[in-house]
Amino acid sequence: MLILQRKEGESLLIGDEIEVTVLAVEAGRARLAIQAPRSVTILRSELKVAAQANREAADEKVSPLELLDVLREREKKE
Repeated sequence: MLILQRKEGESLLIGDEIEVTVLAVEAGRARLAIQAPRSVTILRSELKVAAQANREAADEKVSPLELLDVLREREKKE
């Protein structure tokens, strides 16, 4: 892992096509601007983790009987 320090207005390059600029740093938060080709996916890491968790949950195999039990329990609560 490479660790860099940048001040407001300074930038760094990733390869030849991606530039990350620090726009502001306030209250422990950095505001960044990222210039990259449209073909490059830019995603906050917490969104990637959530998307992976959703995919894993969707892949879980649940038997129809288990599903029916869940629906019956919900109906009882309402």
